[in-house]
Amino acid sequence: MQRDILFLLKPGFTDPALPGQDFYCWHCALMEGVLASFPALGANLDVRRIAFPRPREEVIGLIGEANQSLPVLVLADDAPEDLPARQHAGRRFVSDNMAILEVLQ
Repeated sequence: MQRDILFLLKPGFTDPALPGQDFYCWHCALMEGVLASFPALGANLDVRRIAFPRPREEVIGLIGEANQSLPVLVLADDAPEDLPARQHAGRRFVSDNMAILEVLQ
């Protein structure tokens, strides 16, 4: 993998458990705000906005079913080793909001 991938939920989704309401993920909205305010931070990222319903196959394919909560930053193969990352099947990723922001700096 050449570039880090930041997976975010598309805003304005519905939840079948709560019909008639629109939602957004505030964790993802935080990332969107940072990327909009500091475009250089996202210049080397592959930002993918995906739908709310699970299973989130694109995420599962990279870091496993247990790790499909968003936002998540899937690290490129050449990402520094000292990042606060977890691992699934040899693929490193960061799923904590504050840790993602630290990595993006």
